[in-house]
Amino acid sequence: MKFIIDANGGDNSPSEIVKGALEALKTVDCEICLIGIEEDINKELEKYSYNAEKVSVVNCTESITCEEAPARAVRRKKDSSIVKGITMVKEEEGDVFISAGSSGAVLVGATLILGRIKGISRPALASVYPILGSEPSLLVDAGANADCRVENLVDFAIMGSVYMEKVLGRINPRVGLVNNGAEEEKGSELTKKAYQALKETPLNFIGNVESREVPDGVCDVIVTDGFTGNALLKLTEGLAKHIMKLLVDKFTADARSKIGALALKPKLYEVKDEFDYSEYGGAPILGVKGGVIKIHGSSDANAVKNAIIKAVPFVEKKVVRTIEKAIENIE
Repeated sequence: MKFIIDANGGDNSPSEIVKGALEALKTVDCEICLIGIEEDINKELEKYSYNAEKVSVVNCTESITCEEAPARAVRRKKDSSIVKGITMVKEEEGDVFISAGSSGAVLVGATLILGRIKGISRPALASVYPILGSEPSLLVDAGANADCRVENLVDFAIMGSVYMEKVLGRINPRVGLVNNGAEEEKGSELTKKAYQALKETPLNFIGNVESREVPDGVCDVIVTDGFTGNALLKLTEGLAKHIMKLLVDKFTADARSKIGALALKPKLYEVKDEFDYSEYGGAPILGVKGGVIKIHGSSDANAVKNAIIKAVPFVEKKVVRTIEKAIENIE
């Protein structure tokens, strides 16, 4: 299999992107294609020893920034790493495109270039949601669709279930609908109608879940609109950072606290790792006819490496085709 890595995108490109891609080669039997400014990529490659037969470089002359309007940039900048990389997936020159670049441009590019899976109303961003002391859940949608209809939420649930089962290995994943109450009659008109629609699917739908229950791992697939999902995800990330900073401040306040911190250090690191997005790989764009994975803009080499590793089952389990079949069966 072959992974196309955007070496132009993100805050730490191309250094951390290249480093992470080469680290992944030590674990995964695959080919890596680094796409971006060729001269800069080659300078980074010179720092490492690697199997040159497994690594290729594709040059690009344009870049898409996060400040640009995504749709306009994708249409105009045909020689950008995002457009060129996704096009390579469409033309079957690679299996998955991975980028830390503009989320909007990656989403628009995936939708316009690859096209939607038949029967999918809108593609969605699926993000791993950390659960302390347990396996993570999957949040769908994490920000691609601020306003949704009932059929969108049903599609998100189907696609999330397929990804959770095939890539993350969760059998018969529990699907929960984010709402302001557990009762069936609670919520907006959208969530009440979505509740009824999800009851009629063959999914393992457990009903409504309140946001306070989500961190407890009450469900495996967290279904919501992109506005709510993005807010939930960022609130969790911010709270995790705040808690870790608070712990550091408390444990370094005086000599006695520092002694206690030494004894607890291994466990504190375990907690930190559970909240660390770089350990979970990237967020796939589900619902398009090809593999596209978005990683955090500040991704380091470890995040890039794990995104590639986690993309392997995406290819091996034929997630795109499996989603197509799931939609066909429900229709």
